[in-house]
Amino acid sequence: MIALPVVSENPVQRKPDWLRVKLPVGKEYAQVRSLVDTHKLHTICESGNCPNMGECWGAGTATFMILGNICTRSCSFCAVATGRPLAVDTDEPNRVANSVKLMQVKHCVITSVDRDDLKDGGSIIWAETLQAIRRESPDTTLETLIPDFRGIWDNLYRVLEERPEVMSHNVETVRRLTKQVRIQAKYDRSLECLKRISEFGLRTKTGIMLGLGETEDDVLEAMDDLVENGVHILTLGQYLQPTRNHHPVVDWIHPDQFAKYKEIGLAKGLKYVESGPLVRSSYHAEKHLFDF
Repeated sequence: MIALPVVSENPVQRKPDWLRVKLPVGKEYAQVRSLVDTHKLHTICESGNCPNMGECWGAGTATFMILGNICTRSCSFCAVATGRPLAVDTDEPNRVANSVKLMQVKHCVITSVDRDDLKDGGSIIWAETLQAIRRESPDTTLETLIPDFRGIWDNLYRVLEERPEVMSHNVETVRRLTKQVRIQAKYDRSLECLKRISEFGLRTKTGIMLGLGETEDDVLEAMDDLVENGVHILTLGQYLQPTRNHHPVVDWIHPDQFAKYKEIGLAKGLKYVESGPLVRSSYHAEKHLFDF
């Protein structure tokens, strides 16, 4: 018998030249790596296979992921593990705050997995983490990339009341593809979440991945929806397929198209648009602390 090569039904496409990134190196990167390991912290940089980890960690910054590293949702784009999460670690807010202080972080980004298994959606730990960081590092500005809390808005307001400098919730994709890409999420629920953040008087931010099969008209429709619901900041980046089991990359979006989307978004009324192949939610996050 002759052994034949196994060919995946969903092969990973070769990345274009404009998506090449440098390997993480340097003293600052090693210091952040050590802190994350020593304090048993989860970062979306690692769990999400972020292509900018070398650049950001090399600059001494990281996006902390609280409430564990196992998500209750199974979005087809996401590299974070799905399953039954562990019990909530009540000491996590203190450990994160201590690490932020040790790293002397000027602008701290916090995100989390979805915890649909919890009555409060994890909002209590969210609030306690922000309080602990403010207590230990009062000069550090805060950005929160939150889940939709299943539309239980009391949980959202528990986090809003801590008044982080930037409040972010990602719609991730356009309306037409949401059911494919975000199986347990709803496009309109995300819009309502963003609207409530904006009406609370906070800088409101969201992100969309491109290359999932959306058209230009889909993206422009999404921009209109975001402006209508009070969003100030939009990030646009190229989707990268984490494994062969995830949603395939349908298109590689050229940098010129990203530049075009930035111009269109600003013309439509968005205050700031971070748009490029390697852009992710927290990329250059410190630049989003403008007056609005």
